[in-house]
Amino acid sequence: MPHRRQFLTAAVHRSIALAGIALFMGCGALAQPSYTVPLAQLQEMVAARFPRNVPVQGLFDLTLQAPQLRLLPEVNRLGATMAVDAAGVALRRSHSGTFDVEFALRYEASDRTLRAHQIRLGRLDFPTLKPAVTELLNAYGPVLAEQALREVTLHQLRPQDTAVFDGLGLQPGPVTVTARGLEVAFVRKP
Repeated sequence: MPHRRQFLTAAVHRSIALAGIALFMGCGALAQPSYTVPLAQLQEMVAARFPRNVPVQGLFDLTLQAPQLRLLPEVNRLGATMAVDAAGVALRRSHSGTFDVEFALRYEASDRTLRAHQIRLGRLDFPTLKPAVTELLNAYGPVLAEQALREVTLHQLRPQDTAVFDGLGLQPGPVTVTARGLEVAFVRKP
């Protein structure tokens, strides 16, 4: 695994350097330089931020496990399915279920991160809960999804990842979900 990571890092740096050189030399074939973050790398980074506990008005707590991410390039979003446990005085015992969400991404320049935002709940599903309780949870679902995933960092660009672009007066811009991962386009600094 360490050798593969070193190889991938070297390949990314080489790609960035070649793109920067081509841009610098005025190569017309290069439309817009970009940086791609593969799904496996996103999965690894987001897994480190879980489990997460979300209290629900003193009635019970939801514990969300690390999500399984999926790319949704057709809508320029990521999807995530995660195991969730609900427990507390209102439920009498612990119940296991799943939580499904979709979200867009944004770049945060202050710490060079890609973050989840515009979160949409798909469905909370708890097979062992009564349907009325599950419906109540789903009524709170959008708020729960926002609390659980708001501004979750999926990736952080390192200075060496963008050094060539910085020197050319470029900065990270739009983030696009592709079949290969997240593509961060570089645009001219204002």
